[in-house]
Amino acid sequence: MGWRERKHEETYNDAEIEARLKDELPDWYFENGWIRRKYKTSGWKATLMVVNTVGHLAEAAFHHPNLTVSYAFVIVKLMNHAAKGITNKDFELARKIEDVVMWQPGAEDGALEGTPDDPRFKYIKYD
Repeated sequence: MGWRERKHEETYNDAEIEARLKDELPDWYFENGWIRRKYKTSGWKATLMVVNTVGHLAEAAFHHPNLTVSYAFVIVKLMNHAAKGITNKDFELARKIEDVVMWQPGAEDGALEGTPDDPRFKYIKYD
């Protein structure tokens, strides 16, 4: 059965999780029952912006991650508590978080220039 055919609460086994992360979310990893991602920031203000962004997305989705917050990083951990494992909800929220937090307007063709390459304006440490 492909992942698109799964029910929302149906859990993945470890091999399926690893394969899907490799294909869709290569900066995320699977450890101790959670899919995880560490976002490196330039300091406390940027860390708080990441936390608030993740918080907004999680609340809008009504699917809440565990966060570890430090001065220059945020670790996001996702697992469906009700299903007791990793489900499509976890992968979909991880994808949304990844797309929003790692967005680089200056790398796109458009009017938005992105954060200046100046230490005063550093934000996320992009991969």
